[in-house]
Amino acid sequence: MSERTSEPGRTRAEIWDARHAAQGPIESADADPTLVEEVAALTPGVALDLGAGDGRNAVWLAGHGWCVSAVDFSAVAIDRGQALATAAGVEIDWRQEDLLAWTPPAIAFDLVALFFIHLPQEERRGVYARAASAVRPGGTLLVVGHDRSNLRDGFGGPRDPDVLFTPADIVRDLPARFTVIRAETVRRPGAPPPAPIDAIVRAVRIDG
Repeated sequence: MSERTSEPGRTRAEIWDARHAAQGPIESADADPTLVEEVAALTPGVALDLGAGDGRNAVWLAGHGWCVSAVDFSAVAIDRGQALATAAGVEIDWRQEDLLAWTPPAIAFDLVALFFIHLPQEERRGVYARAASAVRPGGTLLVVGHDRSNLRDGFGGPRDPDVLFTPADIVRDLPARFTVIRAETVRRPGAPPPAPIDAIVRAVRIDG
């Protein structure tokens, strides 16, 4: 997700539809390697993929036994995700929603994943807080995004420092009921130099 989610005269859905329609899939069809690394050892359950984009992570989860709901601003992205899911032979509950206005069901998911959802701080806090509230006790919240240091030392990603974050920023905003399992800044493996630098946070909800 890019840093700009509002433009005069256009809804967020229209903005994201235009971005997705301007080119073929804007992501690889393969799941994000960090998702695979962090989730592979978890017992499959009910998952929520927020800002699902073209659906690569949602499709991987569904193909590995998860019951998946995938949410995105863009109908174009969801159409592509549905096509990817059909080709993979998996079923996913797709929803077109404005993440800044939509509230997921509370305490409903064993995994909530937010990949590269970059928003101004106050908007990010609201979206991420609602995401955390959707995690069941014992469930996992997984956040991955471009680290703030990527602007200077990495490659790609948003150029607006106001929408970038560090693992410490995410951890600081987590409710006390979460235990942090991983909070790291990582240079993305397998990418040619200068590789992007990602912020990764994985936390588990420990009570109701």
